[in-house]
Amino acid sequence: MTTHDVPRSTLRTADLVPTGSLGLRSRKMRALLSGLGIAIGIASIVSVLGVTRSSQSALLAQLDQLGTNLLTVANGTSGQGAEQILPTTATSMIRELPHVQSVAPTAKLASVNVYRNDHIAAGRTGGRSVRAADAALLGTLDGSLLAGRFISNDDSPVTVLGYSAATTLGITDVSGNDRVWVGGHWYNVVGILKPFTLAPEIDQAAIVSFQSAEHLLGYNGHPSRIYVRSDTEYTAGVAGLLGSAANPEDPSRVAVSRPSDALTAQLQVKQSGAGLILGLGAIALLVGAIGIANVMVIAVLERRTEIGLRRALGATRGHVAAQFLTESLILATLGGIAGIAIGAGVTLGMSVYRGWTTLIPPEALYGGLLVSIAAGAIAGLYPALRAAHLPRPMPCARPEGSAQTNSAAASPGTRGGAVCRRFRTVRSVPRPAGRLRARRR
Repeated sequence: MTTHDVPRSTLRTADLVPTGSLGLRSRKMRALLSGLGIAIGIASIVSVLGVTRSSQSALLAQLDQLGTNLLTVANGTSGQGAEQILPTTATSMIRELPHVQSVAPTAKLASVNVYRNDHIAAGRTGGRSVRAADAALLGTLDGSLLAGRFISNDDSPVTVLGYSAATTLGITDVSGNDRVWVGGHWYNVVGILKPFTLAPEIDQAAIVSFQSAEHLLGYNGHPSRIYVRSDTEYTAGVAGLLGSAANPEDPSRVAVSRPSDALTAQLQVKQSGAGLILGLGAIALLVGAIGIANVMVIAVLERRTEIGLRRALGATRGHVAAQFLTESLILATLGGIAGIAIGAGVTLGMSVYRGWTTLIPPEALYGGLLVSIAAGAIAGLYPALRAAHLPRPMPCARPEGSAQTNSAAASPGTRGGAVCRRFRTVRSVPRPAGRLRARRR
């Protein structure tokens, strides 16, 4: 077989992974630190998408449970924060509107406070208030009791405490016949309400009946806040009629709101915040890709001998480029897998802590892996091309007289034989005498 019949060097696909991972296996700490940037970027993206989707699911479930058909009618507040009164006819007029399911009037008693006992100094209310209401309040708000029972429509001196009011007063159950000091009178606590997401003002209040408020607390019959539950599909239409129904003389003074809009606003805020954090995750991913590119360039400079040896043994430029590109892809892929695992763990931990259902979008999983692979390909392209274009070493860079040199020189018609002859010619040129004398000195 002549030298012209030597088969072309090939690199099998199965050898790419062992060859490409050689540098990573020999420099494990450098590989770990290089892949950390990709892992942090992917973990940020996956965790943000997962936590956002889980929290949104919890809010949507809460909206479905509470409903979006609850409306609130108020007449504004005074400079001291007291609720302005509505006309006495407001409740009856609202009940006459079409598509209204239930109406629950309440009145905040501005000059009445609730205390744990009669020894507490006046004014130390702890943010609590006293509200007069009727038995329809619990059903209209779709609320429930933590303990005890709700008030009835009579003048008995009993009260039901909102969740926050009961907590600040130190009352956790109603089995011990606890009493509170309300407006200069003792009131028996007969119930404690669970938290109201759509009516936080109820959480801070002690609820008494209208009859008891009129008999003992000086209530004048004017409501200050009315809760309206309408048919869901007609909520917007009912909201447009509530102002004129509650105060026909001056509808513009009536404020009508939908408490569920606050939860909807929370969804929008979470979405905008997620976009900001996703941008930070993308920056971390970019920094990680730059780190991989930097490490790969350094690896090319450090492994010039290895590259030269492979080229001398017959490896083509494409083989060398494939080796370094594969190394970059492996590094980025491992970082992406680690980032997905970290992001999923953060999402799971946050969901368990907050009591959410864990939801991770599928596109965050496979998308994160694809993005990490793309980042590795882009980061490894320049180092791979640089490694492939390193100059090939001379075929006979060995001492004269070696077997390979003699065999190359024995083939004067080949390129190797010509290079060997040139190499020997260069080495046989005598050194100048002046340089020899300088060395001897």
